[in-house]
Amino acid sequence: MKQISPYRFLIILCLSIIGYNGFSQNLKKANKLYANRSYVKAAEIYNKLPRTNEVMKKLGDCYYFNSEIKKANDLYSEVFDNSDKSELSQDFYFKFYDVLKSSENYEKADLIANNHLGLNRNTETFKVILRQVIPFTYNLELLTGDNQSMNFGTGLKGDEIVFASTRNPKGRAYSWNNKPYLNLFSANVTGDIKKSISNVTELPEPLNKIGLHESSAVFTKDGNTIYFSRNHRERVQIDSNKVAMVSIYRATKKNGKWSNAKRVDFANDYYSTMHPALNENEDKLFFASDMPGSLGSYDIYYVDIISNGNFGEPVNMGGKINTKYREQFPFIAQDSTIYFSSNGKQGFGGLDVFSSAHRDYEYAEALNLGESLNGPEDEFAFVMVDSINNGYLSSNRDGVDNIYFVARTPTVRNYRIQGIVTDKVSGDILPNTVVSLFDKNGNVLDQMVTGEDGRYVFKTMPNKKYQLEGFLPTYIPTIENFDTNDRGDIRFDIELEILSYDDAEEIVVGRDDGFVYVELENIYFDFARWEIKPQAAETLDVLVALLKKYPRMEIDLSAHTDSRATPETNLILSQKRAESTLEYLVSNGIARTRLKSKGYGESKPLINCGSNCTESEHAINRRVEFVISK
Repeated sequence: MKQISPYRFLIILCLSIIGYNGFSQNLKKANKLYANRSYVKAAEIYNKLPRTNEVMKKLGDCYYFNSEIKKANDLYSEVFDNSDKSELSQDFYFKFYDVLKSSENYEKADLIANNHLGLNRNTETFKVILRQVIPFTYNLELLTGDNQSMNFGTGLKGDEIVFASTRNPKGRAYSWNNKPYLNLFSANVTGDIKKSISNVTELPEPLNKIGLHESSAVFTKDGNTIYFSRNHRERVQIDSNKVAMVSIYRATKKNGKWSNAKRVDFANDYYSTMHPALNENEDKLFFASDMPGSLGSYDIYYVDIISNGNFGEPVNMGGKINTKYREQFPFIAQDSTIYFSSNGKQGFGGLDVFSSAHRDYEYAEALNLGESLNGPEDEFAFVMVDSINNGYLSSNRDGVDNIYFVARTPTVRNYRIQGIVTDKVSGDILPNTVVSLFDKNGNVLDQMVTGEDGRYVFKTMPNKKYQLEGFLPTYIPTIENFDTNDRGDIRFDIELEILSYDDAEEIVVGRDDGFVYVELENIYFDFARWEIKPQAAETLDVLVALLKKYPRMEIDLSAHTDSRATPETNLILSQKRAESTLEYLVSNGIARTRLKSKGYGESKPLINCGSNCTESEHAINRRVEFVISK
C-alpha cells in the first residue's frame, strides 16, 4: 500500500480546513439571511451547501414561505425520511403537514397530523361531511382587465375595489421574495356582476409610502376614513432575530384629500396588528394579531371603536375562531357573520376560508366553506358584496397571488340530529328510550321512542340551539345541549349515554325479579298500628333526599305483613301502612303524582314459611318496599 507523503497529507488537510471554513462561513451567511427573512437570497446559498438535514429544513422553509410548495415538499420529505422522528420539531411537522395537503397528498398529511401533531384528521370523511352541510357552492373566475403582477386583499369602496399589488416595477425589491414592495391601488369594477376592473390607480400619500408595504384596506361607509396595514420601517429584536412588525393605520379624508395617517393606539412595536375589518355598525374593528395572549401564530381579535376615535381593549375571539396556528383576513358581513382564513382548522391546504355565524350574542364554531372555494393552495381575503351572492377572493392557486370574482349559490341541505342511546356503564343499546328534542327555552319540539337498534333522528333547523333528552324508566334522564351552527346533518351524530339509577346510587339495586329497588333500613310499626315512628321517619328521609335529587324518579311503594293475623286483617293493615308512608313523603315535599302505594297483606312473603315461621322470619316478611317505576 502506497503511503501518502507528509507534504501531500498537509496539502489535503489544509484544503479540508479551507473547505470546512468556507462551508461554515456560507452557512453562517445563509442563516443570517434566513433569520432576517431574506428567503430568496438565503435559498441561493443553501442550494450550494452540502445537503445536511439542517440545511434542507431551512431551504425547505425558504420555499415554504414563498409558496413554492413542490420544492418545499420534496425537501421536507427527504428530511422526514432521513431523521429520527422524535428529534423533529412540532413546527417542522406542521409545515410538512401543510405542504402535503397543498400537494393533495391527504392520506400522508392525515398520518402526520394524527401521529405527530395530535390532530384528529380524516380528510376523506371530512369531505363527505362538508358536502352535506356547507350552505353554498362557489364559482370562481379570475378578475379580468388590468390584472398584471401580484394582487390581493380586496377592499370594497362603492363601485371601486382597493387592493394591494406589486405592480410598481420601479419600486425597491423586498428581500423576502425579491418582488417590489406592496402598495394600495384602486380600480373600477365594471359589468353587471362586477368581475372586470379598469382605471387602476395608485392611492396617494400618505396611504402609500416608498419602501414600505401597504395592504388590506377597509373604508367606512361614508368613504372618509380608511384603515389599512403597513409594516414598520425599523426592525426590532425578537428571540435573537430582527423582525419588521406590521401595524394598522387609520387615515381620514378632508376636502377630498387623505391626511393624518397614524398608527392605531392598540398597536405596538413588538407585535403585529393587521388585516382590519369593520362591522356593519362601524363600532367594532376586527383584525389579526400575534400580540401576547394569542392562542398561536396569529389570532382574530376585535376592539370597540369609541365615539371620540379611541379604541377599547383588544378582545381575542377564542377557540371557536382561533387555533395555535394562523387565523387572518377577517371580513364581517351585514348579518355579523365573520369570514376569515386559517391554516390551523381542518382544511385542504394552506389557508382556507371559514365562516362563523353570529347567534345569541356569540359566534358559532367555524365552518370550512368547502372544496368549491378552498383548494390545496392559499385562499384568503374573502369579502362579500352584501345583499347579493357575489364577492371576491384572493388566492395563489395559479402560482401567484391574484383576485378572483366569486359567485355563490345556495345548496339544498337536510338538517337533522341523529344518534343512538346506550347504557353509560355497559355500553348496551337501550331500546324503548323516550328521546325528546327541546328548543333553547325548554319547549318540546318532537319526541320518539327508540326501537331495537336504539336509534333516534329528528329534523332541525340551521343556526339554532337545542336540547336533547334520553329518558328510560330506572335511568337518570340525560340532557345534551347542542347547536346547529349552520352545519347540520351527520355532523350532529350524538350518542346519548344514560346512566341507570343502580349504577349511580349505592342504595338502588336491581334484583333477579327484574325490578329496581331503593334498599332502605326496614320500617317498623307498632303492633297493629300504621303511624310513622321517629326511627321510620329517619329512614324515609333518605328516600325523600333521593327523590329530590332526581325530580323525574317515580316510586311504587308496597307494604307487607307477617301471617299471624287473618288475611283480611293483614290486608287492611298493610294498606294503611302503605298510605301512611306515602303521606309522609308528600308532607316532605314529594309530589303525590310521583308516588303509588298498595298494601299486600301476607300474600307476598319473602320467606314462605306458612304457620311455622320463626320470629326472625316474621320480621323479614313485615316490610315496606320501594320500587322505581320511572
